[in-house]
Amino acid sequence: MSHIFIALVTLALAAAPVRAAGAPAAPAPAAPAFFAAGLTAADAPNDEGRAIDLSWTKAPGDTGGAAVFRGYQILRAEQAEGPFAEVGFAIGGKTSFRDNVAEGAVHYYRVRQLSAAGAAESETVGPVRAAAQWFDASRLNVLIVTVLLAFLLIWYIERAKKGEELFIRKIQGLDAIDEAVGRSTELGKPILYSFGLGEIRDIVTVASLAILRQVATKCAQHGTELLVPNWDPLVMAAAQETVQQAYSEPGRPDLYKEGNVSFLTTDQFGYAAGVDGMMLRQKPGAVFLLGYFYAEALLMSETGHSIGAIQIAGTTAITQLPFFIASCDYTLIGEEMLAASCYLKRDPQMLGSLKGEDFVKAALIIGFAALAVTGTVGVVLSRGGHGGLASVFQAIKDWFVTA
Repeated sequence: MSHIFIALVTLALAAAPVRAAGAPAAPAPAAPAFFAAGLTAADAPNDEGRAIDLSWTKAPGDTGGAAVFRGYQILRAEQAEGPFAEVGFAIGGKTSFRDNVAEGAVHYYRVRQLSAAGAAESETVGPVRAAAQWFDASRLNVLIVTVLLAFLLIWYIERAKKGEELFIRKIQGLDAIDEAVGRSTELGKPILYSFGLGEIRDIVTVASLAILRQVATKCAQHGTELLVPNWDPLVMAAAQETVQQAYSEPGRPDLYKEGNVSFLTTDQFGYAAGVDGMMLRQKPGAVFLLGYFYAEALLMSETGHSIGAIQIAGTTAITQLPFFIASCDYTLIGEEMLAASCYLKRDPQMLGSLKGEDFVKAALIIGFAALAVTGTVGVVLSRGGHGGLASVFQAIKDWFVTA
């Protein structure tokens, strides 16, 4: 056995590469070079204290090729000596990263570059912690606009309270309420009022309830029957309460009939068929279609037109407005519905709010038009080497952009 062992050792020595006497040993692979990243870490501004922003300089090997440079690993630790764990990754070409953290916790960071030559880490930065800011400076524009709007509203409300006459243009559809109720009274016919398919949470339905109150008050004064078929049970309950109070104001609660404010069905065309049937049977002298309507709008308004009723319609659904305009005597368009309660009652607070909002809308329209002209002229002048106006337009646009 000893002879066999000696033979094997001899063969192994013979197969081993021969190194010349005095020749140096092969060098071991070099460790990756240190990454001089210029890494900085700071609390993210204008937030609730949940993020830290990191930034670094571009690595020398970051030339854009994914095969040569993979990207940057974001490492985080709770102590300066580690251990560090990866919390994010940025592709080549990126020099910033936002790390989502818990408010108040202390963190340390490093950035590790990954390339075909190997990995290299930056210096450690920290400690850094996230803290909430009292005020979001990026939304200063919102604060300024809100303060101006509040000032205008309060100013107009105070003017209205002092009895100053604030102008509101004529809305023919609302002025025609007396005419419609008077015609139905002369003919001895009832009045039909529909909210369409609006729900109680819709602002247009709330606005329509204010108009219903005015119509019901006129009906009570003239002793005219009022029919209010409903699609939504909650709207029906609100309508019953509104009509009952309206009949009590002129001292005619005895004329109120709870069954006249009824529920039909929650089916769209079933409701339209029910309203059309009431029109054909009762032959109302006036029909009010005020609320939110869909495809049933033309079916109902054409039926009202066929029986010769005076029709006052209104909606914020722009797809149905053409049908109302074509088939009804008066049509409230869009925001005329929302201004109805102020127009009819002339309450100082509502009147002042309406005037203030109109002033802001007019200012915005004029401002947008001026900006459009400024931007267009700025682009034209910039082609001739005069970019000052374009810079002004860009600055104004950036001021209105919120984070």
